[in-house]
Amino acid sequence: MQETKILWADDEINLLKPHILLLNEKGYHVTTFTNGNDALEAFGKEHFDLVFLDENMPGLTGLETLTAIKNIRNDVPVVLITKSEEENLMEDAIGSKIDDYLIKPVNPKQVLLTIKKIIDNKRLVSEKTSMAYQQDFRRLGMTLNDRLSYEEWVEVYKKLVFWELELEKLDDPQMHEILTMQKSEANAQFSKFIEDHYLGWVNGKEKAPLLSNELLKKKAFPLINDNNIPVFFILIDNLRYDQWKIINPLITEHFRLEEEDTYSSILPTATQYARNAIFSGLMPLEMEKRFPQLWQNDDDEGGKNLHESTFLTENLKRTYRKDCKHSYHKILTYDDGKALNEQVNNLLQNDFNAIVYNFVDMLSHARTDMQMIRELANDDAAYRSLTLSWFEHSPLMELLKKLAQKKVKLVITTDHGTIRVKHASKVIGDRNTNTNLRYKQGRNLNYNAKEVFLIKNPHEAQLPKINISSNYIFAKEDRYFVYQNNYNQFVNYYNETFQHGGISLEEMIIPVATYSSK
Repeated sequence: MQETKILWADDEINLLKPHILLLNEKGYHVTTFTNGNDALEAFGKEHFDLVFLDENMPGLTGLETLTAIKNIRNDVPVVLITKSEEENLMEDAIGSKIDDYLIKPVNPKQVLLTIKKIIDNKRLVSEKTSMAYQQDFRRLGMTLNDRLSYEEWVEVYKKLVFWELELEKLDDPQMHEILTMQKSEANAQFSKFIEDHYLGWVNGKEKAPLLSNELLKKKAFPLINDNNIPVFFILIDNLRYDQWKIINPLITEHFRLEEEDTYSSILPTATQYARNAIFSGLMPLEMEKRFPQLWQNDDDEGGKNLHESTFLTENLKRTYRKDCKHSYHKILTYDDGKALNEQVNNLLQNDFNAIVYNFVDMLSHARTDMQMIRELANDDAAYRSLTLSWFEHSPLMELLKKLAQKKVKLVITTDHGTIRVKHASKVIGDRNTNTNLRYKQGRNLNYNAKEVFLIKNPHEAQLPKINISSNYIFAKEDRYFVYQNNYNQFVNYYNETFQHGGISLEEMIIPVATYSSK
């Protein structure tokens, strides 16, 4: 470990020899001064990791020395030592960005504890975090070999996300690599779980988790009441659980989190299927039957999510069965968001407001298409960071701040997640086969059976058929489909991009959180 260099300025430094000796014995290098001027001169010439300043020195006072030190290098932590606990002194010191303070007389153990808290904290936290994950790694490894229920898979995924966010704070490539391998193994086992149970869920033969088509019925409509408290249902397209975890602290600065939950996206985990299912309250096959003029299959021309407002209105009539004054808005641009924020007073007159924000989905697509975005979001941590940066400065954050001043209920969720794809899977299909990289629908599909979840009869999965012999195949884990005739071109373009439509923890286990005004 590199030696920690400490500067200590005190006009009674001779009385502190026991403290200095103890610190030297513990491996710290302490340079002492009896006044602020000499301390400042040395600080300007040498590197120090920590500064102790006596508040009451002749000449330059401790606070004056502190200000001068921060002007030279404001990243070096400073501890003020004082005989006084006067409130105005403490306010001045804290305002000048001290990192800690000690009241005289100080004993050597106090000083040592302060140093450990400030200097060694990052190292100690890093060591403790790595050790805790290593212990959890073994437990998680054994858990993955069990026959897990859906609820247990949710807990496994939450635990993996917890460690991903914790280890992100550490500069420990080995721990990151171990976690990546464990997450990959978890996704392999989860894919098998979905193959075994998904058809049973959607056909009512097995107890299903909360799925897309019941999200509004179970999580949003029950919040509508007669107390004139408007409900805001905010769907951030393509938001993963880990991304929600990092924006949630910003939301809870303004709202009280009442319930943190997850639900499962239907297959395909793609916007036209999953989001239409949310707003209609129907599975895709039911949508095609009830709304043949509105539902569009993969090979149909035109937008696939143009009728969500109609679907929502019909869902409210069918499910809520009461008069409900509501609105639907889709925010595609920054200006759209600003314009909506001007209408807040109108929105507050409604019982229910649904708002879709498309930024995160556009970010994932931009990362595929634009080299600059690829470089900015070159891994999952950077992708989360970009999401957080957008959210902090977005019209959505501005809207939430306005709503926080009123009495409202808030539901924040998404329609599906996304996964960074790393392994190409060859597929052959005719020219009518859809273009999504994580699922294919078509006739005479040719593929590696081990790498896909095959649904021979789409109706069994509550999915429409384009023709009588249509199949669906879903990419598992972090695979993506590539055509054989342009294999290398596709791999160069799409490898390490964020995609959705298939089966993975990231795409299927997604957040739904309920908040109320503080």
